[in-house]
Amino acid sequence: MKRLLAAGSGAIYQLCKVFRNGEAGRKHNPEFTMLEWYRPGYDHHALMDEVEALLIEILPAQEYRARRISYQQAFIEHANFDPLVADMAMLWDCASQHGLGNIIGLDKQDRDGWLDLLIDQVIMPKLNGMVFIYDYPASQASLARINPEDPRVAERFECFIDGMELANGFHELTDADEQQRRFLADNIKRKTNGQTSMPVDNRLIDALQQGIPGCAGVALGVDRLLMLSVGASSITEVLTFPIDRA
Repeated sequence: MKRLLAAGSGAIYQLCKVFRNGEAGRKHNPEFTMLEWYRPGYDHHALMDEVEALLIEILPAQEYRARRISYQQAFIEHANFDPLVADMAMLWDCASQHGLGNIIGLDKQDRDGWLDLLIDQVIMPKLNGMVFIYDYPASQASLARINPEDPRVAERFECFIDGMELANGFHELTDADEQQRRFLADNIKRKTNGQTSMPVDNRLIDALQQGIPGCAGVALGVDRLLMLSVGASSITEVLTFPIDRA
């Protein structure tokens, strides 16, 4: 889709099937449906406005009107520490307080791994209604720009409804050199963790070098949205053929 943006497509969307290896559970299925779109001229805050408007249209309950809170403030409120300055001892202590101190397979020095664990197990269960968490740590930027006023954070957001992640959005990175550095750094980290390296998306790098407009993009889980719309407790209730019957 970014290659199409570079070719001058303008605002663009797709509704498609996505596959994730080995993820199955109450909110996960290896095959699921994703709605993804990009808006030239938007930043992540403007895109949050649009995501909220869409969800309010689909989910009529008024309690779903959104609260917006930074990643930093979410941790301060619900975990009692600042994730942008906390050392590893603070993360371990918080995990231990919540019965998460002995997670098998999680490196004791994997800062983002421990933050991900805490947001999943400590923060998300406390989120009521529609909540946007934005400005994630720069180390978790993925495809997002770094905030020019605070380089500790990336211009990225996630949308949750009653603690369930529904959408992931970015003020998109358009710097080809920076994107290539991130791809290489991610593969170094994967190798360190014993994971298989991923091929570098050179066509994306070429598109960024050609130039794409400043834009924001988001991916939204359609099956989870259906779960919320019909009040389902498991993703299998809204799939024709979940993995156990595929």
